[in-house]
Amino acid sequence: MAAKKHPARTVAATKHPAVLTTRALNRATLDRQLLLRRSTMSAKEAVAHLVGLQAQNTKPPYFQLHARLAEFDPRELSALMESREVVRIVTLRSTLHTHTADDALTLRPLVQAARDRELKAFRHGLAGVDLARLAAVSRELVEERPRPVKELREELLARWPEADPLALTVAARCLLPLVQVTPRGLWERSGQVALTTVEHWLGRPSEPVPAPDATVLRYLNAFGPASVKDMQRWAGLTRLREVFDRLRPRLLTFRDERGTELFDLPDAPRPDPDTPAPPRFLPEFDNVLLGHDDRSRVIAEVNKGRNGVGNQAYGTVLVDGFFEAIWRVERDGDAAILTVQPLRTLRRDERDGIAEEAVGMLSAMTDATSYDVRFGTFLDFGD
Repeated sequence: MAAKKHPARTVAATKHPAVLTTRALNRATLDRQLLLRRSTMSAKEAVAHLVGLQAQNTKPPYFQLHARLAEFDPRELSALMESREVVRIVTLRSTLHTHTADDALTLRPLVQAARDRELKAFRHGLAGVDLARLAAVSRELVEERPRPVKELREELLARWPEADPLALTVAARCLLPLVQVTPRGLWERSGQVALTTVEHWLGRPSEPVPAPDATVLRYLNAFGPASVKDMQRWAGLTRLREVFDRLRPRLLTFRDERGTELFDLPDAPRPDPDTPAPPRFLPEFDNVLLGHDDRSRVIAEVNKGRNGVGNQAYGTVLVDGFFEAIWRVERDGDAAILTVQPLRTLRRDERDGIAEEAVGMLSAMTDATSYDVRFGTFLDFGD
């Protein structure tokens, strides 16, 4: 008896996403972050490309650009701040960032939902406070003239004496897009924090809340390949899965070694994992260390948490692309003393490369006339 024949079936081949190793992710991210080789971009172009620079403190944005740009002159960024082409404003992760004027007017509305969530944490200190009136009063005060934080707090407390003083100023910052005006943040100059609205400072209104699609693409261009959680952590936003799914036809997908789905732009660079990565000195809170939910692409598990204690972060050194040391600079008269505290034993060629990069940084970023680069141990770093 002949065997019964079954209808022929066509089985579609299932194409599994390629797996990107941690080292491959490291090199791709360094390339996007302008840390694999210094770029000839202008300071303004770099601030836009990186979608902002973390700026809790005044000096880190300058050191971030020095690590990324060829022949960077800190006065270039300072001039952009004076001309109001870039500003200091709370955006991503409820954190102060240096953004181009255009980004300040669009990113702040995009992340407003996160500011609304932040405000809820202070609701007990705002009992009985009409938030719409608080926003209107705060706007009137800071647009009359830039107000120091203490003065703004006192003015608001005079109107709502039963409210918590800190909650009042947090509410003003969450409800309004406030910028820190110059001279705060200028190179080799500074001043107390004084606030006004971004619209008043720039002389033009904020943009309507944009769709997040374009920002997702910009994030991938500067931080990819990346997961949905990576971008959510970077931006301080939630519910971005549907945005990535909407963009999926325009993107490539990969998996990391843990199986997490990663998205990327088709034409974005993904260098060979063995591409050399020169040492780079980064300031505290550099976004390359904070721009992902899974930070293993730049911070090995053994070094997790070693780039800071609480809200205090150290300057970090990338060695072969990964966080492997911390650093600080002290002055002794005209001499700059830079101490590098390795987190592992460094080879002689690694120490030589770090020392060369250190001298280049000190000559560009300080007015010292002599430099002393010292290597210690992590445990000797001190308080």
